[in-house]
Amino acid sequence: MKCTACQEVDTGGTLGSGLSRRDFMKICTAAAVYMGLDASFGAQIAEAATAKRLPVIWISGQDCTGCTETLLRATHPTLEHLILDLISLDYHETLQSGCGKQANEALEAAIKAGGYVLVAEGSFPTKDGGIYCKINGEPVVDILAKAGKNAAACIAIGSCSSWGGMPSADPNPTEARSAAAIFKMKGLDKLAVMNIPGCPPNPYNFLSAVLYFVTFGKLPELDDKGRPKFAYSRLIHENCERRAHFDAGRFAEKFGDKGHGEGWCLYKLGCKGPETYNNCSTLTFGDVGASSWPVGMGAPCFGCSEQGVGYTVGLHSPARLVNVTPPSFFTPIEGEKGGGVTVGAAAVAAAVVGAVVGAGLATSKSVGQAEDGKK
Repeated sequence: MKCTACQEVDTGGTLGSGLSRRDFMKICTAAAVYMGLDASFGAQIAEAATAKRLPVIWISGQDCTGCTETLLRATHPTLEHLILDLISLDYHETLQSGCGKQANEALEAAIKAGGYVLVAEGSFPTKDGGIYCKINGEPVVDILAKAGKNAAACIAIGSCSSWGGMPSADPNPTEARSAAAIFKMKGLDKLAVMNIPGCPPNPYNFLSAVLYFVTFGKLPELDDKGRPKFAYSRLIHENCERRAHFDAGRFAEKFGDKGHGEGWCLYKLGCKGPETYNNCSTLTFGDVGASSWPVGMGAPCFGCSEQGVGYTVGLHSPARLVNVTPPSFFTPIEGEKGGGVTVGAAAVAAAVVGAVVGAGLATSKSVGQAEDGKK
């Protein structure tokens, strides 16, 4: 038996924003694949999304609105399809048409109705009672807490909302904190919070998470930092387009040099991909190809989605290598693909190998003598 969405595809129907049912099914199937689900879940996601629009309240704190901007660049689904067909965006300061009293009344009505997903964008200042960011004369931290009381779950979009981001960088003059930290301060520890860090995050990580909640009524599996595992379980470095150069010892030494121009690894320029968990290297931004992320354009990743890295560690300082450490010496590079080992390099290699083997033999001999002494 076909789901409602599939039946409507057969009739060639369209959704309110003009998107065909067939294209909508493709979007839902793509979302399922993004999340590591079988493609067959696309039909289930489509039916859930068309059955009832999920109410959403979007609260913005200290931010540049970049996380909202990233949604404007999404193409599957587009923003109008998202807010007209998939969710009911009941309050959003940037996108709503109403303002002043009308906007405040809409927010109050949505909070009273409950059952919505609360989206938090930006960090939230706590110093001096939160007076450094107010909406309608009320500290945004209090508005966030009020909205959190009747929320089904919260999605903290962007690094600022996930862990403080740029506003919380030292010396953090406003004592900016994450959305989850605010809920804990206000006694709302039980509210489920999912972090979608990034500056800005990939819109499809957010959209996929929303569709997952619409379909299954719960947040997807999260890691120890509250991030969805389908997007943040692998290091950027593992699937980086420049990884082969890292393994071969080909590094750009400075911006504009030969290695930089030929696309070599940016590790020595401070790339934080080896210690940052995200899917930037596999899921590009804006649907414009591989060059749509920093490393693809020749700029090192600065770890915006990793707490304690972005806005904390020096921009061009070497990354901490989580899973792999480069050797102390490499084959000398002669041309783009490298060259053979020189006599000098071979001598150094032989010396190092000899020292390691010699140390191992000496250790083995001493251990054997110690064991013989015990007998």
